[in-house]
Amino acid sequence: MQQVGAAALSAPKTGVRWKVFLMMLFLIALNYIDRASLSVAMPLIAKEFDLSPAMQGLLLSSFFWTYAMMQIPGGMLADKYKPRIVIAAATVLWGLSQTLAAFCGSATTLLLARLGLGATEAPIMPAGGKLNANWMTKNERGRGATLLDGGAPLGAALGAIIITWLITSLNSWRLAFIVAGVATIIAGFYAYRFIRNTPREHPSVNEAEASYVEAAHAAEHSNEPANLSGRTMDFIKYRSVWCMALGWLCFNTVFYGLLTWMPNYLNKVHGFDIKQMGGATFCIFFSGFVGELVGGWISDKWKDAGGSANVVMRTLFSIAAIIATASIFSVAYVKDPLTVVILLSSTLFFLRWCGLYWCVPSILGTRNKVGVLGGIMNLGGNIGGISVPIIVGLIVQTTGSYFLALMFFAAAGVGLLLCSNGIDYEKKLPV
Repeated sequence: MQQVGAAALSAPKTGVRWKVFLMMLFLIALNYIDRASLSVAMPLIAKEFDLSPAMQGLLLSSFFWTYAMMQIPGGMLADKYKPRIVIAAATVLWGLSQTLAAFCGSATTLLLARLGLGATEAPIMPAGGKLNANWMTKNERGRGATLLDGGAPLGAALGAIIITWLITSLNSWRLAFIVAGVATIIAGFYAYRFIRNTPREHPSVNEAEASYVEAAHAAEHSNEPANLSGRTMDFIKYRSVWCMALGWLCFNTVFYGLLTWMPNYLNKVHGFDIKQMGGATFCIFFSGFVGELVGGWISDKWKDAGGSANVVMRTLFSIAAIIATASIFSVAYVKDPLTVVILLSSTLFFLRWCGLYWCVPSILGTRNKVGVLGGIMNLGGNIGGISVPIIVGLIVQTTGSYFLALMFFAAAGVGLLLCSNGIDYEKKLPV
């Protein structure tokens, strides 16, 4: 028996943990394809329903009302019921909400459908953060986090192409929404079949991989604070938690601002038609996807080479915030459409390094609080999702220009820089 056990441990590790996170990349990409579909279709919907810019901003914002509200409950569900069931159920339910949006006959009913989409999409990111803590070792979580969060720019990039193609091929934004929703429902059932809560539970994980992850977790857990309060509200006592939530808010101010308003900006300011918008949006957000994977790879390799967590994370976040802010600031002064697309691509490439924020819940949180800490972070972030579409809509309607909106995004980039440097990435909180 000992020989069999030794042979199992000496066998090459399976790499199922990476396949699980490729699955999460796919699900988050679908998540963003569905949520971004309204932005892509907005010129057509605005014409059909005769919507003002302020009303368009309200519709684009409505998703985030329930999405933000359900972040902490979603994290609690992931901690209590484990991430597998939460991820699968959320995917099926938001696919259903996306499908129902196709049958809306007014701005009011479309707003209700978007509220449903927000509530059902909300749990997947906190549950994904919990999955990262369960499946990845300390020096793999950068790549795990950026694979998880990389679905955002990938979904935004593919969403622009896929939804645009569906709308033009089917000659209907409603049929495009139905196809996207049904595809998501199917993906949710497959996710339940493939994902497991821990490596030990997965039938394709061998003993070597399970033991490798468990040994890394045992070493990490041995460094947890001895006296834990167990009270979630105690998180508000710590500067790192506030900086985490506010930093993610600043990040999302820029990202969601571009996600919701960039197609309209390219159309109104630079004269892009729907096909040109699709191509430009793909280039811009795919740059963000590539940048996110680059950031995760640098982070893990640097830590493997002996870099301290504070040095690695603060340096990478500072580079990301400074270059993204300079790029988005420059967009306001550039008239050439190609240069605008290049600058926006630069913005997204470096901004998405901040997908590394999804390491922070597992860095700061103890094993039973990672999900809820991810929910707290994403609640802060999605306050930006709620406010930004409305703020930009009011700015554009009041000034007739996107200049102040771009300055608003640049200011958020400065906030991201300051908050990211206020987090202690080497200290678990005794909660």
